[in-house]
Amino acid sequence: MNNSTCLHPSPATTVALPIIYSCLLPAGIFGNILAAWTFSQRAPTQRTQYIYLANLVTANLLVCSTMPFLAAYFADGHRWPYESAACRIAHHLGTLVMHVSMYATITILCSIALSQYATLKKNSGTQHSQALPGNFHRHLLHKFRRPKFAKYLCVVIWLIVLCITVTAITYNVQEKVSAELLTCYNIKVEVGGSPAMIAGSLATVCFFLSFITVLWSYYSLTRHLSKIQKNTCIGEKHLIYRTVKRNILVIQMILTVCFLPYHIFRPIFYVLSKDNDCPRLNYLVEIKNFLTCLAAAKSSLDPVITLLLDNTFKKNLYGLFTKSTPEHQQHNDDIFTEMGRNMERFS
Repeated sequence: MNNSTCLHPSPATTVALPIIYSCLLPAGIFGNILAAWTFSQRAPTQRTQYIYLANLVTANLLVCSTMPFLAAYFADGHRWPYESAACRIAHHLGTLVMHVSMYATITILCSIALSQYATLKKNSGTQHSQALPGNFHRHLLHKFRRPKFAKYLCVVIWLIVLCITVTAITYNVQEKVSAELLTCYNIKVEVGGSPAMIAGSLATVCFFLSFITVLWSYYSLTRHLSKIQKNTCIGEKHLIYRTVKRNILVIQMILTVCFLPYHIFRPIFYVLSKDNDCPRLNYLVEIKNFLTCLAAAKSSLDPVITLLLDNTFKKNLYGLFTKSTPEHQQHNDDIFTEMGRNMERFS
């Protein structure tokens, strides 16, 4: 775009966004460290759900680590010289960590949903399902509940999103810098070049695949439970079934509320940002930045959501700060530990 001095941040960007990120930072750091401590104290390290949760907490903490850079960028980026160290750190390092962690989070959430669905299917004793035609699909689904597979999957997830993001950012760094780009807050940073758009498009496809997969898991699980309740009395397992169904629904809600608006808007942003309409471009960039902030907020809200919805997590957290008898500790086993026992029993 020729109009390189088009962007002028409004108070919504220079005041509201720094305040929001500054509030999310301590909540996210404290909550996720507390969650990691709770899981490490109570959850067996070799169980599948712990592996997924450990990677999810890591991704959340990495997103939180970018918040000071983003707050500083939105507050003062329009004053920083484009070639300054502060601009390079906030733009390249901050962007890299934010996007790597965001898409690692999305893919891990999808894996957790599949793992819980596969565990429930195995736990119910169902060997065949209309929703899973063919032995290959059943075998692949049940791999998500294996600790070894979970470890390899998380490593692959981190490597793929890291490679894509690093490639896009490296290309942008090596591009010739226009003399018109005087400040850090500019079109090149906010809109990006062709490689960034390609990487963004691939990431959007990845998100919608994950979104549809979790939606399918919830639909299949609901249908499966309806069949069980009609044909048999599931008795004591009913609570576990309901909890797994709720957990998958919570994952779907997180993807819908925090990530879906950003990924719906992103292709629209890419198309409309090609025009040299400065007022509209300023509005588009600010909408994009607020939707990115909404996606980042998920990392700070994760522990709160877990605390509100999972009574066993609440009991475990309480147990860390009080003297607990062995019987009380046993009573406070997390739902993921119970699911892990079921996985071992039916392996």
